[in-house]
Amino acid sequence: MAVTDSEPVLTQSDVEKASEVLAPIIRHTPLQHDVYLSQRYNCQVYLKREDLQEVRSFKIRGAYYAISQTTPAERKRGVVCASAGNHAQGVAWTCHHMGVHATIFMPTTTPKQKVTQVQFFGGDDVTIKLTGDTFDASASAATEFCERENQTFIAPFDNVNTMAGQGTIATEIFADAQDSDIDVDYITVAIGGGGLISGISTYTKGVSPATKVVGVEPSGAASMAAAFKQGQPVTLDKIETFVDGAAVKTAGDLTYQTAKRNIDQLVQVPEDAVCQTILDLYTKEAIVAEPAGALSVGALENIRDEIKGKTVVCVISGGNNDINRMQEIEERALIYGGVQHYFIVDFPQRPGALREFTNEVLGPDDDITKFEYTKKVNRGQGPVLIGVLLGDRNTYPALIERMTKFDPHFINLVDNQMLYTMLV
Repeated sequence: MAVTDSEPVLTQSDVEKASEVLAPIIRHTPLQHDVYLSQRYNCQVYLKREDLQEVRSFKIRGAYYAISQTTPAERKRGVVCASAGNHAQGVAWTCHHMGVHATIFMPTTTPKQKVTQVQFFGGDDVTIKLTGDTFDASASAATEFCERENQTFIAPFDNVNTMAGQGTIATEIFADAQDSDIDVDYITVAIGGGGLISGISTYTKGVSPATKVVGVEPSGAASMAAAFKQGQPVTLDKIETFVDGAAVKTAGDLTYQTAKRNIDQLVQVPEDAVCQTILDLYTKEAIVAEPAGALSVGALENIRDEIKGKTVVCVISGGNNDINRMQEIEERALIYGGVQHYFIVDFPQRPGALREFTNEVLGPDDDITKFEYTKKVNRGQGPVLIGVLLGDRNTYPALIERMTKFDPHFINLVDNQMLYTMLV
């Protein structure tokens, strides 16, 4: 990526100043070597475990530092923030410890687990307002409230102090790497609004210019990629909110300028691939990562050829995953892996039709995971919603060939998201 000629918004010394303030406050999270990922990608992978912070995400860094830099008068009046969850928890934790009142705006789509955690960390020092379906709508409401009540807005990403606080992750990474005699070739970092990667990339390029910084966005909410393409932040028409911690319609002005200066590469990871990464981290490493927290690891598949033999640090940015979402995560991972499929198929309305389907269409290792059928009076055929779990994803073409013979007009629901969402 091209480096701009303008003066940098954020500097290495800004991050170092933040590090001095935060050192006695936040946890110095471990930089862990990951054997499974290292073997899988033929390189050395280290995980920066920000999911082990007290609020289970990196957001405590930027929130605490930004609030610490306000005046006593501003803190007395109270602060306001907008967040999909993790920034809110960081603000809530900070305000409870500082004795500052916070009004926190959160999208209505925020997982319940994150809402309850904000209340837990903030106690009586926070007031939560669920507003809007997206972060951007919630942020707009927060800004209006802030102006009306003459309170201080604690930006989740587009603020120099917030960015500097998040950048302290990089000070720890390179301090630990130096202690262990590790040369960091790549750092992969999730991008929502861009505060995290702005701070990390600024410090990284200051102390190790040769280290490549890879920004990672969910495919359904790639606002920074859109900004890079247009030469300025732009608002996406719509976004996929599954990766809620990175589902931002518009990248920040300051973060865009900083990212454009420092990022070497941007990649996008499909939401279903993120689900597979979450499951891999849980089953192989016993790490509970939220969708945004898994983005950095999901990116390794995109850059696997170039990282062979290299040393890569992936920032696990958060672990606030609602257990109630695990069924959806597993489902999306199976679909992404090519083994779970859903169809609407016309069945003959006669005895033995299902047995015929299982014998003539399904493979020997395939299984039916869903079957919904209502008999239609005075009709020879009736539509069936059927889920098929393949024993081997490579048998899919043969399944489709047999399915076509059974019903040439069947509907593949994975190819029709509106019907899939309604029926499955």
